[in-house]
Amino acid sequence: MIIDKNSIYVNGIALGQYLLEVTFGYHKLWAPDSGRNLAGVQSGTLIGIFPKLTLQFRKLTKSELEIIAPILDTARQTTTYYDPNKKSQITIDTYTGDYEVSNKGIINENRKNEGFKCSLIAIRKRV
Repeated sequence: MIIDKNSIYVNGIALGQYLLEVTFGYHKLWAPDSGRNLAGVQSGTLIGIFPKLTLQFRKLTKSELEIIAPILDTARQTTTYYDPNKKSQITIDTYTGDYEVSNKGIINENRKNEGFKCSLIAIRKRV
């Protein structure tokens, strides 16, 4: 397995077929005691690294959007992806950021919405 869009499963559904691109972010959260002193030296406590996957969806048909929207609208998701630090597929609990779909007038399979982005953000630090 490699780091790519085909390594992503959300609630057991493979999302690679719906994606153009994925940005894999590994965001550090620092405690309030963190910062730089007058000499410019950084110090502090690293609370953890919180993975964030930003998904760029391709243009979707009505039926494809009807598969994706309920997943993105839930409060929590179970997300599986390849983590290069762990050198394996890992599963984390995530929540989604906001998303917007242009062209909600999709009325049949011949018409597609514009592509859109949505993020899956870890609710706990990576262990």
